[in-house]
Amino acid sequence: MRIQFILPLILIIFSQASQSQTIFDEAKGILGFIHDVKEILPLVQADIEKLDAIEFNSTETMENYINVLKPFKNASIKVLEIEDNHIKQSKQSIYNDITNSPLDLYRFELLIQDLETVSEHFTKMETIESSKNSTLIILFAESIIDKHYLLPNLYNSFYLQLLRLYMPDKDEMNELRRRHKIPTKNICRSRQVPQQLVYSVYKDIALTELKAYILIEYSFLILKVSRQCNFTKSMNKVRLNYQNVSENALDTLKSTMEKADRDIWRCDPEKHVHKVTYDEVTRLLQGYVENEVDLNNDESCSETCSDYQNTTTKGCFNQKFCSQQPQCSGHIYDCQFVDSDLSICQSPDNDTRRYDYIEYEDGQKFGQGENCSRDVNNVESWHRWIFTKCSYCFCLCDEPGPKSDRYFSLRETLSDVMANKVVTGVRFVKKNRIFHLQIQQGQLLPRGAINESSVEWVPIDDFKITDSDVCDGVNYHSLSHQERGIDLDEILCEEEEVVTGLRFRVLNGRLSLITMFRDFDFESGEIFEPQKVNSHWSPYDDRQQLNLDNLDIPTRSTNSSQQMSKSNQYLEFVNSGMEQDAAQTTIPFIDIQDVVSNSPVPLAGIGIYYKSSPGYGGFVAPKIISYDFSPHLGRP
Repeated sequence: MRIQFILPLILIIFSQASQSQTIFDEAKGILGFIHDVKEILPLVQADIEKLDAIEFNSTETMENYINVLKPFKNASIKVLEIEDNHIKQSKQSIYNDITNSPLDLYRFELLIQDLETVSEHFTKMETIESSKNSTLIILFAESIIDKHYLLPNLYNSFYLQLLRLYMPDKDEMNELRRRHKIPTKNICRSRQVPQQLVYSVYKDIALTELKAYILIEYSFLILKVSRQCNFTKSMNKVRLNYQNVSENALDTLKSTMEKADRDIWRCDPEKHVHKVTYDEVTRLLQGYVENEVDLNNDESCSETCSDYQNTTTKGCFNQKFCSQQPQCSGHIYDCQFVDSDLSICQSPDNDTRRYDYIEYEDGQKFGQGENCSRDVNNVESWHRWIFTKCSYCFCLCDEPGPKSDRYFSLRETLSDVMANKVVTGVRFVKKNRIFHLQIQQGQLLPRGAINESSVEWVPIDDFKITDSDVCDGVNYHSLSHQERGIDLDEILCEEEEVVTGLRFRVLNGRLSLITMFRDFDFESGEIFEPQKVNSHWSPYDDRQQLNLDNLDIPTRSTNSSQQMSKSNQYLEFVNSGMEQDAAQTTIPFIDIQDVVSNSPVPLAGIGIYYKSSPGYGGFVAPKIISYDFSPHLGRP
């Protein structure tokens, strides 16, 4: 065939799942497709054998053709039913996505032409009897079995030509992406994930091969009627080859699926919108200017700024700049000296920032902006006695309070397992200043399908940190300088389990994901022992910390974020860079987009990961891992 070395490049485009994806068609999917194809084959072959046993009247040529083509029409109706039920999006959705990719797709388009040609001939055979032209019917049948047309295509297999190329793993795909200079933005804009792409391409091509097989069977029968010849040997060869092609294709599909990436995650939106696509932890660690005289109980200036690594505000000496700004009422960390004199543009009172920007006398500038919305404060260090200088320090303020949203729910959220519902999606939600992981649920049906009419978001617990029965460390976790980390993991279930809930716990001072699973019967879709919960968490203790020092505000980036983390890592929420933002913003942000599939699927796992573009603070976000159907792919 005409396609070589195309699939690995296609898979690069689809190697990182993006926004809501269609993964399986309604309640059927790939297993239903295989079942339906398996059902139609013996019916077609039985019709052929009945016709083959008939002694046709050589003087009634046209009548003979009509008798042959009537069963073909019955077969074509069944084929079209399969097409309607299972191949709703292949050409329009998949191939449009591929065509919009940066690949050289000339040879791939030739394959599509082959597929469409077979479908056109299949449609033509449905109506050719109406021509009442025996010569035209014979010529058409001869073209079908011509050695240069369908027969070699069937022997070689459209599907195997495309999919027998191995599925690269993630490292190989990254290398191919780098080699072919495919930008990440194009990957993120894809509307398919690799496993869905391969499923859908398989269905499209396998159905085309079924059409080609049926065309060849009936074409041999037409030629037998017209020439009174015996094509039994050739027909048996076609059947054997089709059986081999189908079995090899399904084996290839299964091995390909075992390697396919099943992650679904959200890429950056076209435009970042606060409280729509992202939200923030606020005022966790924030740049703060204070004179050293107010950082000790003695009102002394005998130390240096760097001596104050963990302190609090002790007073406001002589009503200097300390009286012109809101003082830090929490702990003060990591002070350093920058320059003696500075100009400070304070942010509006209702802002979570303290400063828009700071300019030092030596020319250094922290933050962006030229025009201040209020009067600029000119701040000068001063001398006490001859050799003592009271310097202004640049520190970090850790100040819980009404402007600091730093809370994560520790309450579990579960699907309604008594109604046979499982988790199908997840998203971060901030309510009452508390971040929650909210789940989407749907009713599990036989063979891993989901009842789409049952899909809904499970309401989060509506509580506040000020409620009398709510406790820090029990109902929620409060981030602080000492405990501000989050573990980055993918939590996966066993083969015959699906996700039914999740929660955060605090381990080693960091938020860590726990996922709840339940056993289920794949064929019936029933959850075993709904009251029995299997909880899984990451076994890693010795983790690698991601470095988020000196990064800019995430939403300032003009590049799409890439996944920057892997399991067995963690990050800490930190302040943005001093030069970029005067350390005013807590990074990373929280991605609050829905992480779901358009046609919902059961999940084999859930993950928390970090995505960013170089130089920017990035986002913490959830991902979902779709259930692996490959172990259930038997031969049709």
